[in-house]
Amino acid sequence: MTTNIDQLIVDLCKWVAQFSDDYLASNFPVVAQFLHDYPIITNLIWIFVCIAPLMVVFLTFFAIATWLERKGLARIQNRIGPNRTGPLGLFQPVADGIKMLLKEDITPRSSDRLAHFLAPVILLVPAFTILSLLPINRNMTAAAVDTGLILFFAIGSVSTLSIFLAGWSSRNKYSLLGGMRAIAQMVSYEIPLVLSAVTVIMLTGSLDTSRIVSAQQLSSWVESSNPWLQILGQIVKWNVFTPYGFCGFLIFFVASLAEVNRCPFDIPEGESEIVAGHLTEYSGFKYALFFMAEYVSAFAINGLTVTLFLGGWSGPNIRPWGSDDPNALLIPGFVWFFAKMFFLMLIMIWIRGTLPRLRVDHLMGFAWKFLLPLALINIFVAGFYYYTPWYIGWPFGFAVNYACYELLGKLNRPTTISSKRTYHYAT
Repeated sequence: MTTNIDQLIVDLCKWVAQFSDDYLASNFPVVAQFLHDYPIITNLIWIFVCIAPLMVVFLTFFAIATWLERKGLARIQNRIGPNRTGPLGLFQPVADGIKMLLKEDITPRSSDRLAHFLAPVILLVPAFTILSLLPINRNMTAAAVDTGLILFFAIGSVSTLSIFLAGWSSRNKYSLLGGMRAIAQMVSYEIPLVLSAVTVIMLTGSLDTSRIVSAQQLSSWVESSNPWLQILGQIVKWNVFTPYGFCGFLIFFVASLAEVNRCPFDIPEGESEIVAGHLTEYSGFKYALFFMAEYVSAFAINGLTVTLFLGGWSGPNIRPWGSDDPNALLIPGFVWFFAKMFFLMLIMIWIRGTLPRLRVDHLMGFAWKFLLPLALINIFVAGFYYYTPWYIGWPFGFAVNYACYELLGKLNRPTTISSKRTYHYAT
């Protein structure tokens, strides 16, 4: 008997949809007729039905990630971390959520109350919406559109405006300064972020995220009866193993750290410089919404990184024994997708525990003087790779990218070295 979990999930969704239509038509004919007469409302309901499971899944991931981050940072800093609420402190995210709900919500008297309230909501909505564009598994994209990649970047850019709205509406100079720095940082790093994804679009020839994942599989090997070829066929064509893909992956991941305000690019909320930036005047659950949106956005950008460069939901997988269906997988594709996404999240946590925050001028210079030229050069490398045999494109592509990496690094180093410091000790 062949077990195809992907097909079972699709069949289950179709059965639920058919059952709901028949149930409404037989028991609530007025409601069924109303939905039939107003298709816009029907579409809005189905959009919510599609996004609701993603919200439940990723809110659970948010709780797990906060616990992992606190435990991981504690281990890096030789501390214990959460260990009071539940075994190993596993209930700490629940305790934090209850605490945020019960804390007093303080709104400054001079602030724009409506904008101050809407800012965290506007930030959270795009974070969850762009999750629907990610191909979590075969036939498991909540919003399968042909221009999914463009739509991802377009919706994600709304978060920049909401952060500035939070800083401006607070009527606080520290908040306004944090919002302005966030705008400068996020707009600057969006350019190399998008340019690094252009190489994948060029070689794939599509903006559809599902097709981008399919293009990273060697179909002749995947459909083979040899299990080793089945495994290799789902790995060898990952974009990260190409010259343009490896360089693009590094640029995309570094730029994504700045886009979601993760260390060492967490300058918009630098507590040592501007108290807490755009979050200075926020408290209670509105502060928690900013915190939640940052984590959900981190999961979304990591999911897109997995989709573009790490093969998406494909992994070292084989078909069930006795199955001839190439779409039947022993391990469901979404398991590989979430495993890769959590792996990138762990790297983000590791970076936060080991790297210091950049200075603001260094941060802007790194985007404009290093990442942007390297991303532009990588586009030309991708074009050369496309029109040449692989045994020429590979060495040439890696050589050019590495040479440009070294050259840009030398050009951005200071030309003069400051004099040796003199230390004076108290007697």
